[in-house]
Amino acid sequence: MDTTPTTRLAAGVRRWAVPPLVGASIAVFLFPPAAPVLLAVVGFVVWFFRDPTRSPPAAGVVAPADGHVSVVRTDDDRVRVGIFMSPFDVHVTRAPTDGAVERVDHRDGGHWPAFTKESERNERLEYRIGGVDGALIAGWFARRITPYLSSDDCLARGQRIGHIAFGSRADLVLPPAYDLDDITVSVGDAVRAGETVLAERSEPSDD
Repeated sequence: MDTTPTTRLAAGVRRWAVPPLVGASIAVFLFPPAAPVLLAVVGFVVWFFRDPTRSPPAAGVVAPADGHVSVVRTDDDRVRVGIFMSPFDVHVTRAPTDGAVERVDHRDGGHWPAFTKESERNERLEYRIGGVDGALIAGWFARRITPYLSSDDCLARGQRIGHIAFGSRADLVLPPAYDLDDITVSVGDAVRAGETVLAERSEPSDD
């Protein structure tokens, strides 16, 4: 279920943009020097909630978020890929593969920095799409995860699934059939949600 507005601004932008906009309108009369500052805040919020069009590839597990690869490792015989999202990245997240939404679990929590171990206790949205397990994890500056997906939705690779406000992390745990040889990125690589292929199964040889 893709509910992103046609204006290409992510859902939830009004919650953050309207208060400083109203404040700027009042400041014009009561304290004019504050008005440009508040308008700059509005501009930053609108820019942060940008939602650019993406062109997903025909195959492979794609990045669920913009950012840089922070983790590539094996946990309990399954490959995990983590992406750190800075406040300057697009924060609209996307489906890593085609398939039905098998599970969605939105849990409240803390707001530790997304790159620390304590971030495992942060607010998070966990999901499973087409056998791929994913998690959107709020960071210390993030205060809201807005999901666009529901259980039993049938999604296409690269379709919008949610938005995280202001800095966070996105993790994928691949199905058991994948191993580290199938990973196409390395730690430190920049990735784009819905476009960058993170993993692709090798075709068996006919030899």
